[in-house]
Amino acid sequence: MMLSPQLHKTLTVAFFLLSFCAQVKPQQIFPKFSFKPLFGGGSDEQQVPDLIPLAGTENGDIIRQLQYRIARLEGVLRLNKMITESGGKMFASNGKTADFDGTVEKCKEAGGSIATPRNPGENDAILYFVKYHNTYAYLGIKQSLIPGKFQPLKGGQLRYTNWYSNEPSGRGEEECVEMYTDGTWNDKKCSKNHLIVCQF
Repeated sequence: MMLSPQLHKTLTVAFFLLSFCAQVKPQQIFPKFSFKPLFGGGSDEQQVPDLIPLAGTENGDIIRQLQYRIARLEGVLRLNKMITESGGKMFASNGKTADFDGTVEKCKEAGGSIATPRNPGENDAILYFVKYHNTYAYLGIKQSLIPGKFQPLKGGQLRYTNWYSNEPSGRGEEECVEMYTDGTWNDKKCSKNHLIVCQF
């Protein structure tokens, strides 16, 4: 049975966040950023319809059962402010920290990659978690072979940057990039533990 890309993406994010969901209590609502809520029109009052679970083993029934369960899970994730979406990407954080390599590995294990903003909207979607947890996060950007020059982990050029004033300033000794709580970036050594934010 083939799942649609959206269903597959949602299930991947759900498994990444599953162990964290049981521990999180609903938190206060943060100011809106320039990204849209992942599900629904942004109203926190929006509820998932109380559908009756379907029985049966036909493919159509199985798909409807999955859609029902995913809709409920999406509601939980939205309520707990654990997912955002921008530019066709879904962003998620489990609230845990790791060094740069650990962050890359955790995101890969979850079926995604470390968050890498390509525009202001995606930067805001990541910033949401940085503000929510009041801590810095690594981005999927690293120093290239040229000291002081940075590129996405997958290679190529950075088409969007949001460096803090006079950054990067590590003169080749700070190879990773962190996001501050104001959304600006700083080059940093890769050994400090920061918030894990992944993209899917």
